[in-house]
Amino acid sequence: MEQASTFEGSPKDDPSGMTGLSGRRVIITKLKATNVAAGLRRVPTGLYLSVSIGDDYWRTTNSAMCPTSGVVEWNDLMELPLDVPAEVNVRIYASSELGNTVGQGELLHECSITGAELLEHSSNSRRIDDSIQPLPSAPGRETPDLQLRPSRLPNKLYHAQATDNGQNHMHHGDDHQESHRERAERNVEELTSVVLPSNASSNVSNTVLVGVEQRSNGKDLEGPIEHHRGALQRTPEGHSPRSPTLNNPGNALPARLGQRGDRKELDEAIRRHRNALYLRPEGHPERSFSLNDLGNALRTRFEQRGDRKDLDEAIHHHRSALQLRPEGHPERSSSLNNLANALRTRFERRGDGKDLDEAIHHHRSALQLRPDGHPERSASLGNLATALRTRFEQRGDGKDFDEAIQHDRSALQLTPQGHPERSISLNNLAITLWTRYQQRGDGKDLDEAIQHHRSALQLRPEGHPRRWTALNNLASGLSTRFKQRADGKDLDEAIQHYQGAVRLTSEGNLRHPSALNNLATALGIRFEQRGHQKDLDEAIQHHRAALQLTPEGHSQRSSSLNNLGIALRTRFGQRGDGRDIDEAIQHHRSALQLTPKGHPQCSPLLNNLAVALLKQFQERGDGKDLDEAIQHHESALHLRPEGHPQRSASLNNLANAIWTRFLERGDGKDLDEAIQHRRSALQLMPEGHANCSSALTNLGNALLTWFEQQSDQKDLDEAVQHHQGALQLTPEGHPERSCSLNNLANVLGTRFRQRGDWKDLDEAIQYHRSALQLTPEGHPECPALLNGLAIALRTRYGQRGDGHDLDEAIEHHQSALQLTPEGHPQHSSSLSNLASALQTQFEQQGDEKDLNQAIQHHRSALQLRPEGHLEHSSSLSHLASVLQTRFRQQGDAKDLDEAIQHHRSALQLIPESHARYSSSLNNLAIALHIQFKQQGDQKNLDEAIQCHQNALQLTPEGHSQRSSSLNNLANALRTRYGQRGDEKDLDVAIGHHQSALHLTPKGHPEQLSTLNNLANAVETRFRRTGDKKDLDEAIQHHQSALQLTPEGHPERSASLNNLAGVLQTQFGQQGDRRDLDKAIQHHRSALHLRPKGHPQHSASLCNLAIALRQDNPKDLDEVLELSYAAAKQSLTRLSHLHAQMNLANVHLALWRVQHIQQNLQDAMYHYKMAAECAHADLFQGLKSCLQWIRAAEEHQHMSALDAYTQTLHLLDHHISATTSLLSQHQAQKYFPPDLAVNAASCALRQGNTSHAVELLEQGRALHWTQIARFRTSLEDLYSQDPSKEMLVRQFQNLSAVLNRPAELSFAQDKSITVVESEEQHYRNVLDEWNKVVEEIRSLKGFSQFLLPPLFADLQEAACEGPIIILVASRFSCDAIIVLHEQPPIHLQLQITLEELNDLVSQHHENNQHAQGSGYIAFVEVMGELWKRVIFPVVQQLKRCVGKHSRIWWCPTSLFTALPLHCAGEYKHGGQLLSKLFVSSYTPSLSALIKARTTNAKMTQEITFAAIGQATPDTSDTSIEFSPLHYIDHELDGIEKLLPIPSVMFTKLVGSEATREKALQMLVDNQWLHLSCHGKQIPEKPFNSCLAMADGLVSLLDIINANISTHEFAFLSACETAMGDSSTPDDVIHLAAGLQFMGVKSVVGTLWRVDDKVAYKLVLAFYKEFCKNGTLDCTMAARALHEAVATLAKDGVPLQERAMFVHIGI
Repeated sequence: MEQASTFEGSPKDDPSGMTGLSGRRVIITKLKATNVAAGLRRVPTGLYLSVSIGDDYWRTTNSAMCPTSGVVEWNDLMELPLDVPAEVNVRIYASSELGNTVGQGELLHECSITGAELLEHSSNSRRIDDSIQPLPSAPGRETPDLQLRPSRLPNKLYHAQATDNGQNHMHHGDDHQESHRERAERNVEELTSVVLPSNASSNVSNTVLVGVEQRSNGKDLEGPIEHHRGALQRTPEGHSPRSPTLNNPGNALPARLGQRGDRKELDEAIRRHRNALYLRPEGHPERSFSLNDLGNALRTRFEQRGDRKDLDEAIHHHRSALQLRPEGHPERSSSLNNLANALRTRFERRGDGKDLDEAIHHHRSALQLRPDGHPERSASLGNLATALRTRFEQRGDGKDFDEAIQHDRSALQLTPQGHPERSISLNNLAITLWTRYQQRGDGKDLDEAIQHHRSALQLRPEGHPRRWTALNNLASGLSTRFKQRADGKDLDEAIQHYQGAVRLTSEGNLRHPSALNNLATALGIRFEQRGHQKDLDEAIQHHRAALQLTPEGHSQRSSSLNNLGIALRTRFGQRGDGRDIDEAIQHHRSALQLTPKGHPQCSPLLNNLAVALLKQFQERGDGKDLDEAIQHHESALHLRPEGHPQRSASLNNLANAIWTRFLERGDGKDLDEAIQHRRSALQLMPEGHANCSSALTNLGNALLTWFEQQSDQKDLDEAVQHHQGALQLTPEGHPERSCSLNNLANVLGTRFRQRGDWKDLDEAIQYHRSALQLTPEGHPECPALLNGLAIALRTRYGQRGDGHDLDEAIEHHQSALQLTPEGHPQHSSSLSNLASALQTQFEQQGDEKDLNQAIQHHRSALQLRPEGHLEHSSSLSHLASVLQTRFRQQGDAKDLDEAIQHHRSALQLIPESHARYSSSLNNLAIALHIQFKQQGDQKNLDEAIQCHQNALQLTPEGHSQRSSSLNNLANALRTRYGQRGDEKDLDVAIGHHQSALHLTPKGHPEQLSTLNNLANAVETRFRRTGDKKDLDEAIQHHQSALQLTPEGHPERSASLNNLAGVLQTQFGQQGDRRDLDKAIQHHRSALHLRPKGHPQHSASLCNLAIALRQDNPKDLDEVLELSYAAAKQSLTRLSHLHAQMNLANVHLALWRVQHIQQNLQDAMYHYKMAAECAHADLFQGLKSCLQWIRAAEEHQHMSALDAYTQTLHLLDHHISATTSLLSQHQAQKYFPPDLAVNAASCALRQGNTSHAVELLEQGRALHWTQIARFRTSLEDLYSQDPSKEMLVRQFQNLSAVLNRPAELSFAQDKSITVVESEEQHYRNVLDEWNKVVEEIRSLKGFSQFLLPPLFADLQEAACEGPIIILVASRFSCDAIIVLHEQPPIHLQLQITLEELNDLVSQHHENNQHAQGSGYIAFVEVMGELWKRVIFPVVQQLKRCVGKHSRIWWCPTSLFTALPLHCAGEYKHGGQLLSKLFVSSYTPSLSALIKARTTNAKMTQEITFAAIGQATPDTSDTSIEFSPLHYIDHELDGIEKLLPIPSVMFTKLVGSEATREKALQMLVDNQWLHLSCHGKQIPEKPFNSCLAMADGLVSLLDIINANISTHEFAFLSACETAMGDSSTPDDVIHLAAGLQFMGVKSVVGTLWRVDDKVAYKLVLAFYKEFCKNGTLDCTMAARALHEAVATLAKDGVPLQERAMFVHIGI
């Protein structure tokens, strides 16, 4: 009986392996002959040429001879295998007809040539015309001139094998994406049974649908799918599969791919690949290359050995990859499908085994009834053989198989030549031999099977009713042999026979679906071999036709559905059209639903559905698809128990799927299980098994993943060993050889990156080139191989610096991108790979076009990998890396912000248990470190160190990335040491660098950077300790680093520069001229290596100039020349800033030597030029401005005032870009706290008093200025010009977004990613806001809108009385009296900053004592303050205002710590300030102006709230307060003193005085009195607070409250006007906050106050305040003045009443 074709793929899963034929091949073309017919009586109609080698022969078409020239030409191509020593025989035949011939024709001439001779001819393309002789039987006939042009045929690329119609993968470069292969194998066998003549024959042809993803076009699959549909339709209802071949077709492929192999190769591969990943952190241009290599090798070992850790690590590293094996990417999706397919085995049967046993029993009984001589014995023998073969495929008992072959041979002997059933016996024996070949891989079985099929075909000539079967069977055998030996003639002949079978079966024929199916499968094989997309499209077309021929209810419909699903899945892998994968999954589900439990096809169908689901997961990232795929693979494995021939395939399939889950989720258990399954699968394969090479490759890939996870070098070595073994099993000519070469190259590249052995890298490149040469142009795997070679070349460029390597790498990446156009699944990988190469080229050559194009490509790749895509996190990291590069070049903070945001997003996508988590932590930390250096925000540095520490914990001893983690952490700690000076940080950093160096042996790729890092660290320690040993060690390490960068190395210039720098340091310490000479020599060499156009050319010019300046400070002509060249040739704004600073320093050096005024002028000019470049990097710009200030002040240059002005301007911009008040306050600490007062002092020293006032107003209280800007009203603009309504609204809307400083400060409940996203949004909105402000300033009357106020405007603050500004600078202490509509008065005080500091220190000490000596000391301080500061001012004030007039103090710097209002001579007859004037304070002139211009809400009643809390609950804080005893008395007293009829009084006390209610009362009432505990928190002044029943009301709460029109607030609490002594000019305390936020008049305290004293003063205050029966906030100062005087009369000590101050109007 004949069997219909089945549909399960071969048991192969090779993510990166390739196989190929052994031996070489020659292609014969340009066939031409003359004088062929000479001597014949008549000219033949046609002539043809035949070539034979042994039993195989090839022939040309039958062509006519030119009647005039006697020349005949054949446009044929013959591809000959020459791995046999047999002679090559050439014959020329004459025919009486053209085209196809009925007979053989007449032999005219013949010759023979050895294979060696033919190869010799092929090497020089020499004609073969010297061996042709006429036949001996034709004497006198002329010898023809025969020309054959032989040439070597390059081996064709074939990708790794698949399991159960699965996919394979191949490594290639950065952003590693594996190319996916799907192979659905179809087996059609013929068996004959005399017992059941009605089912006499069923053609069994074995064809393989090889689904190759990443093809440029797709015709190869259409035909195969149509043929499989035909097979389904031809199968009648109720027909049950007859043999395991129906369930598990495609056994030829595993046999072909598993001939040879050494398992050690896989372990060696894993060890090499694992090292590579950890030596290439995120952002490294070759990282994705390493990820891919390691992932493939570990995955292979997982499939072979079942160790879950290998799969876990494989997932980790495949995700990082910027471009070749991303998660959700089609190439990667093929690796996952190979894994799923390997778990499905082909020979599982669902039926009850008892039925098969009973069938065999009946066959034996029938055979016994047909003894020798019986006419039906041959049929019984055949039937029994078929049943035994079926049971073998079910249970794997070799005895059944051997007996089956014995019976088939016996049956053939019973059907001699001429027997009508001989063709059937030949066919049955051939099928059994073919099956044994599939199981044992003995090529002799396959050759004998094909020989028998040829014989059977000869017995069924044209017109024979069963010729269709013979054609299919012979084609199946030829297809199998092609897969084993890659002889293209076998495949072409197979397709020719399949086409003949299709022609013999019309659409109405039951065999037509099978014929279409078989032809489609063969086209699929050719598509995989040659990459012609038309074959794929044709295959799908045939599969659709076949499905139409197998309607609902047809027994083969499930097979047709499955075949079409496989073909569509293959095309999806090629073109990425989601509709194809959706339809494929739908067909696979339908096929499974049509198959009842126990059916033999259940396990293959489960496998195929799992493969499709896995591919969909890889593309779309839905974890449900992955989980379902694993579930189906587990079910398939369960259906193939121990002893089943295809259990190894199911183990591999399940391992692949679990490995994929490891790559996605990072669970090490998955990797352990995957490796365990892969080892088990390999053990189940006998030596010589066709799948051995793929099993070795899979195990090697899994070991590589395991190496990346665990960093055990043994795993890497074993991985290399397995890949080498796989290559040995794919000799020259093998279709999978290119894949094996590529995989071995990848794992060797990994080992190079781990150990630095150049032989590994050179060998890897050689293998990559060989793999590419074996791949014809246009082959689907070309992009992967191009990328793999390109990445290896980039690696070598990074080590040796040969620009040709980089140029070639970019060329290959560009070619790969052209071969993967938009819509191609590998388009994103090609974009990412090219982007990384362009980034490398930019870093070498400095062309910004390369950098911008790299960013554009990475953005495009990211768009193609949306959230959920397996490679989404890798693309985020790659884009972040290149944005960091652009930031370093151009200084745009937006690039750095975006980079950090992408790093955070990438980190969030990686589970903490994932091996790639540590790398992602390091990437984020490095970006944060850069941001700290740019912005100076300490929290960025602290977070960077924390991330590095976490990463180090994830890389324990023995981990391949531990040295990198140690170096990264050490660098960050060294930076923190530079900021904070903690010696522990530096010592720990040096220890980490030393440990890292110990972990990077000689030749290690990271040894260079580790040496440099350690050298820099010990040099830093030398600068601290002066220990000569440290300096010697630094020089030694830099010298060692230079030895590691020979001529041509890309890092040689940097090594020269580093060594030169430390030699300069030694010269400065010891004065040895030889050190400086060497340094200059090294700088010149470095400059030579950085020619004009190089990104570091300007820096090298500057470095050389500095060294020369150190050499001869008096002769600086060359120094100037170099410095000007550096400024001219600087490629970025940031480098231009550095160049201008260098020029300034050079001119300053000239000034110091020559004292020529022009040199000083030039120095200041270049400082100014540098400041104008500050927008490239505000932080660096501010540093350069501070240097300008120092130089100008030192030399008393007039530009000092410009320097101060520019610095304050930049500082304002720097602070405004910070999103929260807390961050602003922290950022400002990195700049001199006395900047504003020094600026004012400079203006005063230059005689510009008005400008001094302006600078103070601009440079002090910056935080309050920022808040005020975003709360500015534009009512004036709208009232003047209503047409500007839209502009006003835009300004108000943007201001509303920016006006939330406190909200961003309390971000504890938000993730850092959310906070940073909000901060980025803040900066973007700020940019828009600035543009709107500029537009407003362009309007008439608004040119000064939100600019620092001019003095003329500030004078309005003095409209009610003079304002005395006290300036405390290290240059001078001054007083400025601001008068209304009069010039300001400048008084230089007779006190220095040091003397003032002593006075403040004494005052603080006095406050610790309330009685006795403390009182005396306090009086002494007030007397000194009077004499040195206040008295000169009073003398001037007496000329301006009368006695008891109001005056306002605006102290700065140290003056803010003193109670100025209490100054005086506390002795009999002495003068007291309090006796002369009524003092108030104001934090700034602008605040006072705002208080006077604010309009109160128009209400009929005055709302007054009194809030008291005596016993606050601060259990949630670290602050402790003692109970207050006078709170209730105080509030009751206030209530009695207020003019109640005109005041709505509300009291909130005790448990009712909660934080929430207090804040609400604060907003609802314009008059406030708070009696409670207060606390100034110096380290976090914005957290200064008032204590309520259940918590604290902080200054940030007050800032957020809407109190812009409030009148008065009395803060009867401690330290409410105390301020922060470290940043006094920030004026951050509770009283100032109330006033800045809108309260016109505030009473606060300068230090701690006794609650009884406070009670007394409050009653005295309100008695005076309310004496006229009304409330007027402008009377608060006088009321306080009188109340304090009352306390004095009551004997309250001076220091206990002096702390009360009034602020405001």
